Amino acid sequence: MRKSVLIIAGFIVPAFGCGLLEENVSVLQSEPQSTSQNSLTNQEVVSGLKEALSVGVKNAVSTTSVKDGFLENAKIKLPFPPSAEKMKQRAMDWGMASQVDQIVTTMNRAAEDAASEAAPIFLDAVKNMSVNDGFKILKGGEGAATDFLRRQTTGDLIESFAPKVEESIQKVKLTEYWNPVAKRYNKAARFTGDEPVDADLNQYVTERAIAGLFTMVEQEENKIRKDPKARVTETLQKVFSNL
Repeated sequence: MRKSVLIIAGFIVPAFGCGLLEENVSVLQSEPQSTSQNSLTNQEVVSGLKEALSVGVKNAVSTTSVKDGFLENAKIKLPFPPSAEKMKQRAMDWGMASQVDQIVTTMNRAAEDAASEAAPIFLDAVKNMSVNDGFKILKGGEGAATDFLRRQTTGDLIESFAPKVEESIQKVKLTEYWNPVAKRYNKAARFTGDEPVDADLNQYVTERAIAGLFTMVEQEENKIRKDPKARVTETLQKVFSNL
């Protein structure tokens, strides 16, 4: 059998028949095609990030909108308002510890109740989030997508979420526990020289509830980044497997 010599890309290659030539050409052609299929566009990355945040929001809401969802979670539990710390100390001195505890409990109950209405508000913010460089966020490490959402949407979320919180505060009767303590403290403040308390409970609970939800969304985002099992859709698998 006659042995032929092929010159491919500057190399002299001995070949036996044309079958080997076809095989080599096939390999050379297939490699770039495979690389192209595995590449991601910015649009795909942005879609993956938004999907991760949407999954995170749904899971965060489901875990916080139940009894003790805030109260028994040390990461997001609403404490007695720091601006009213002196009032808290006075109340403890007056033997009103149970009232202080009830205020903390009902604040967290208000957050839990309001959280049940949070999903569509947060999901709308995710949907309308403008992202120019998805790769930067994808490669930004833990919580990068949540932090981006937080910076872009917190103001709008507070405005949209506040009415829900106000309804929840009335529902759990938070002011019925707060007002007697605040009234007594403010009366005593006239003689002690302390500043009277005029805390806006609606604003306080709204801001802390949103902060707590972001904390939980970030926790869910990090699960998707770390654990392939948390990537529950094809888009999440494709985008986050590239990390």
